[in-house]
Amino acid sequence: MSQCTLCGATFQCGQTDPQAGAACWCMVLPPAIPVPGSRVVGCWCPACLQAHIATLPRSQ
Repeated sequence: MSQCTLCGATFQCGQTDPQAGAACWCMVLPPAIPVPGSRVVGCWCPACLQAHIATLPRSQ
């Protein structure tokens, strides 16, 4: 389990769970923050990441 660096919630991260056997759920979302491996931001839970994406300007 991973912990959201914004709200502290725990969530399943496919990148850190070898049992998942696939890419993380966040890979299907639009790019919005630096990748977790950069440690600039860290992983966000689905709720925080989707809320952040909703605030981004949409490109035409």
